[in-house]
Amino acid sequence: MERTDAAESRKNQKGLDPFEKFVELSTKAISRAPFFAVVMAIVVIWAASYPLWKSTTKWELAIHTFGAVLSLLLLVLLENAGRRNTEAMQEKLNVIADALAALMDSRAADDPELREAAENLREAVGLEERH
Repeated sequence: MERTDAAESRKNQKGLDPFEKFVELSTKAISRAPFFAVVMAIVVIWAASYPLWKSTTKWELAIHTFGAVLSLLLLVLLENAGRRNTEAMQEKLNVIADALAALMDSRAADDPELREAAENLREAVGLEERH
């Protein structure tokens, strides 16, 4: 059975590479309430600092720059995590479909409908291209 690049890299490296470990830890931290609280605290501190800035434009530029940089970093991290999760889920579904098709084939000797269903399953998930 053909495996995705991500699955092969996990198999060959016996685990996650440093960037994947960083993404995993970041995703766990970002998806929890304390991260939201920290971001809210930054916004509150920024809003309260208005009197300390000589220029309203610089005050607004500070939060816009912070927000843009944070958004870009989070986008990259979350997209990477989402891609890896999708590849892992697809690999699991392929294994399940392959096992189901094999089971159907083993029982299909006397049942042409079951044989056709197994062929339809293989065609639907592209298993014939991987063998």
